[in-house]
Amino acid sequence: MARPVRLTRRVTFSSGHRYWRSDLTPEQNRALFGEWASPFNHGHNFGLEVTTIGTVNPRDGMVINIKTIDDILQREVVGVFDQRSINDEISAFRDMSPTTENLAAYLAELLSKCLPKESQLDELKLEETATLSAKWRANQVTLTRSYEFAAAHRLNSPELTAEQNVEIFGKCNNAAGHGHNYVLEVEVSGPIDMKSGMMVDLGQLDSIVNEQVVDRYDHKNFNCDLPEFSDKNPTSEVVCLEIFERLAKSLPVKLVSIRLWETARNMFEVRAE
Repeated sequence: MARPVRLTRRVTFSSGHRYWRSDLTPEQNRALFGEWASPFNHGHNFGLEVTTIGTVNPRDGMVINIKTIDDILQREVVGVFDQRSINDEISAFRDMSPTTENLAAYLAELLSKCLPKESQLDELKLEETATLSAKWRANQVTLTRSYEFAAAHRLNSPELTAEQNVEIFGKCNNAAGHGHNYVLEVEVSGPIDMKSGMMVDLGQLDSIVNEQVVDRYDHKNFNCDLPEFSDKNPTSEVVCLEIFERLAKSLPVKLVSIRLWETARNMFEVRAE
């Protein structure tokens, strides 16, 4: 049986949109969309990654010609959305809020119908900003929000001798500790509210993550300032597990995964399943 291969193509487009419903009063709009409610457009440089899956054609050595995918993306997405007001010029969003999650679901359904039979849509990721993106896979949409905090730690296990700690952790066992600018990606899923187009109130999500993680950990020393690590070696794996448990108990939607970037080269992830 031939092993499938995935191919990802990225395109960008610039569009304006607004979170405002004409059938609601200004007060109702602000209650529904919070700080993002406005009768005026704001714009984004969207990044769209489309991943297809299929088996290699022995004749040409490809799953699908990249030019074929690019032609579809240019025609169906870039040519339609670029330099447009989504609310006013894309008919599907005249009565549907153009949230990141709604856009991702719409584009996934659209492209699933356009791809040739030899290659199926496997995954789609839409980046609205550097800190907000939505992903479609297996008919499920997830939303990812990114946060930053700076913290210090010393890698030192109470289960090891001083010599063993130095041998295993090297300079990371420095008694004075060392710091990182961490990036935390929180991925959630849930039903999309038909009225707002959102699966979660972003303001509420931000508030919970800031309370449980960012404000708690920012400019702290994991070893000295945080009781949850007082008897643990605060490796990024351990910190990642702790963050997942804290958020899983606090968020109003399902926590799919958290990804903790310790450096640009080191990322740690915990998934719900």
